[in-house]
Amino acid sequence: MNNNPIGIFDSGIGGLTVVKEIRRILPNENIVYLGDTARLPYGTKSVDAIIQFSLENAEFLISRGAKLIVIACYSSTSVALEIVQKNLAVPVIGVIQPGVEKAVELTKNRKIGVIGTSLTIYSGAYEKAFRKIGERCEVLGKACPLFVSLVEEGWLDHPATELIAQTYLVPFKEDNIDTILLGCTHFPLLMPVFRKSWVRST
Repeated sequence: MNNNPIGIFDSGIGGLTVVKEIRRILPNENIVYLGDTARLPYGTKSVDAIIQFSLENAEFLISRGAKLIVIACYSSTSVALEIVQKNLAVPVIGVIQPGVEKAVELTKNRKIGVIGTSLTIYSGAYEKAFRKIGERCEVLGKACPLFVSLVEEGWLDHPATELIAQTYLVPFKEDNIDTILLGCTHFPLLMPVFRKSWVRST
């Protein structure tokens, strides 16, 4: 048995939601986590910068003995996953494909919404992921660039956060979306706000 740790990185604290889930599924695994708070948010950076950051983060985790790298950042997964995979000798996985597969399993009307950083939404990564599994769904993406900063500031239940969420979610209600993919690891921390905003948005 390989007792080396699983290496996980994200642009900040959002990736801790991934750490929590991995600990639940694999309680006996050691984990090394890198939250790159010095350079967040990634979603507003150039593609070249994110690729560079992702390679540096992965190499740091390898230096700590990581046997597997999890890119717990949707922006990095969107533009850097394949490059990091080609440059490392250990397995590297991202976070987009598993979410897409779960959304397809859950949707009843084949109408799926995706919220994420601007880079993630406009990268085409989600369209590619849906094509990969051969599913025909109507997919509506919405860039929500303010959410990461709100989470990092700790404004998880602030009135401003709820108002912003209501504004972002309106197009999904208008298009009868029945399943929403959270395309950023920071976003699960806002689930209570999303639930309230979904009810109140019109």
